[in-house]
Amino acid sequence: MNDLIKKQITDAQATMDKAIAHCESELTKIRAGKAAVGMLDGITVEYYGSPTLLSQVAALGTPDARTITVQPWEKNMLIPIERAIMEANIGINPQNDGSIIRLVVPPLTEERRKDLVKKVKEEAEKGKIAVRNIRKDANEKIKKLKAESVSDDEIKTGEAEVQKVTDAYILKVDKLSELKEKDIMTV
Repeated sequence: MNDLIKKQITDAQATMDKAIAHCESELTKIRAGKAAVGMLDGITVEYYGSPTLLSQVAALGTPDARTITVQPWEKNMLIPIERAIMEANIGINPQNDGSIIRLVVPPLTEERRKDLVKKVKEEAEKGKIAVRNIRKDANEKIKKLKAESVSDDEIKTGEAEVQKVTDAYILKVDKLSELKEKDIMTV
């Protein structure tokens, strides 16, 4: 296979890896009824005038399957952290006891579980669409290589290889989605 085509395939794989990682992080944010520190990813707190990730101003932990603890490094950060968690609207009310914030994750109802599975499927579909768009871009770049004296057969072989890579990444998204659905539906 032509080196230019190999480079396009390698670039597409690297971009697809990023798309899978993003899809995985989005799926992690979906609550499965069990306490997970990942539920607090992306929450920022005002820390000396600049927005800072919660994990950088406090120790996060899960002492049991239903509780997340947030222990700030500085006591004066308790109220801003509590406010940031409430504003993040993750569906859990923080309980501040003056030295530590506890988040008790309520058990999920059957109806809520089904809603979350729908959300998982939406995120998985977004991941698949991202992978397909990367495939489309890679195929367009490979077709443009015809101007650089790459033969039609090599272009067809390159497109077939891109399709194989795409199929493998779509399978990865399906597996991630399946695992998350199983996690959510497990009582």
